Amino acid sequence: MMPAELYRSPIPQQLWDAVRDEFGLPAVGQVRERLGAASPNPEPAFRQLVRVFIDEGTFCPGFQFQPDLSLNPVVVRLFRRAIELRIPHNYFALWMMTSCPALGGARPVDRREEKHGPTLLAALESTLARAVA
Repeated sequence: MMPAELYRSPIPQQLWDAVRDEFGLPAVGQVRERLGAASPNPEPAFRQLVRVFIDEGTFCPGFQFQPDLSLNPVVVRLFRRAIELRIPHNYFALWMMTSCPALGGARPVDRREEKHGPTLLAALESTLARAVA
């Protein structure tokens, strides 16, 4: 399937299963509770969360969290740009988990370190932004 076609199709349940198995996929209410327990003012972090909408539920892919449950700054910047480009949350999550030609076939989720931030942003703009346009 070509990338543009991928982002115009329903997202398969297998993707959400893969996110859940590899990174966790807690419900948004669970994440709100965790953020509230870790910070006296969790709202700024809560507003930056990638949320995916599956059936009737809202979930937060675990790939956006650091081990201490803070948000990964690279993912936050990527997601902020995706929102500016009007890329739906679910398609952003799909892009993060799918091999990307602009990254030599690597998945964006595997390159969440600061040193890869500019490359990831360029890949987002050259692949995902064009695919959903």
